Amino acid sequence: MRRKLEPAGGLYLAESTKVITRALAAGHRPRSVLLQEQWLPELEPLLDGFDVPVYVADAAVLESITGFNLHRGAIAAMHRPELPAVEELLRYARRVVVLEDIADHTNVGAIFRAAAGLGADAVLVTPRCADPLYRRSVRVSMGTVLQVPWTRIPWWPDGAAPLRAAGFQLAALALEDGAVPLDEYAANAPERVALLLGTEGDGLTRKAIAEADTVVTIPMLRGVDSLNVAAASAVALWELRV
Repeated sequence: MRRKLEPAGGLYLAESTKVITRALAAGHRPRSVLLQEQWLPELEPLLDGFDVPVYVADAAVLESITGFNLHRGAIAAMHRPELPAVEELLRYARRVVVLEDIADHTNVGAIFRAAAGLGADAVLVTPRCADPLYRRSVRVSMGTVLQVPWTRIPWWPDGAAPLRAAGFQLAALALEDGAVPLDEYAANAPERVALLLGTEGDGLTRKAIAEADTVVTIPMLRGVDSLNVAAASAVALWELRV
């Protein structure tokens, strides 16, 4: 329901002064702010020019309102920005991450943080992927989900067509016979790469793997077959950095 209703004018929650600061810096509009009094001097200058209510309460009242311990002291309801077209994001990108049906909001947030820190230009999420602007995703990403350009692919894997039209090579991170070790692939990586990442349990779908130009794997030791998808994204983005 959130994915269907909110993009047309819904809200997301930005928790902590750091995340709220990044949201405002990204040009997002606040609707209201709820915080502890000690955070007011830090946020007040940032909210100058916005005609929005700012509610101040102590920690116990904040917890009774939000339903959890708001230990970061501030939370803002922000208007969701309009998502850009896929083609717009790809125009100047060289490294793109595609999240196929990743269900855990923590993993989505961690992947965005890796994308921001290791130089990915954009993130594309499939229709069934968890919401990057869900409160936990935003918090785990430390607000970087508000910095890395992203949008939803309206369908998948047919949504790979715009990637190919923009000159991207699709690299599926998966456990497959004959997969190319990541370091070998990175040594001669194409100029424009779209890194495909799959679900926490089953990984990428067979259709997504079939759509890829290359299947890439991270060599592992001691009988471990794979990493958590967020950790794998960081390793792959580090190797593919430009």
